[in-house]
Amino acid sequence: MAISVLLDTHALLWALVEPEKLSWAAREIIEDPQNVVVVSAVSAWEITIKYDLGRLPEARTVIDGFQHHIQVLRAVELAISSTHAITAGSLKSPHRDPFDRMLVAQSLVEGLSLVSKDPELRQFAVPLIW
Repeated sequence: MAISVLLDTHALLWALVEPEKLSWAAREIIEDPQNVVVVSAVSAWEITIKYDLGRLPEARTVIDGFQHHIQVLRAVELAISSTHAITAGSLKSPHRDPFDRMLVAQSLVEGLSLVSKDPELRQFAVPLIW
């Protein structure tokens, strides 16, 4: 049975650069051509900001070839809509990371499971896969 998932930014980076860091379940889902893998525009934003801050020095090739990498993963890119933004801003949680909040909001609005290792995201009512 095919499923649709949204990749957290770390899951996207690991899928592209270090797939051995993915859990067995995450890797299997991402690699199964029957599944729909979704990548948020917020991940491109997060990767670029963290690269510019020196926190992801290895991410230059991911940034430069972002569209190509998305195609290699057979992923669909998800833009940020005003509905996503309002949902992210309305989430009741002490979790303040704007990138995580947007990924959770997109998962909720679009009905997607979120592929993430981040245990803090369990506080949201979004299905997590790891």
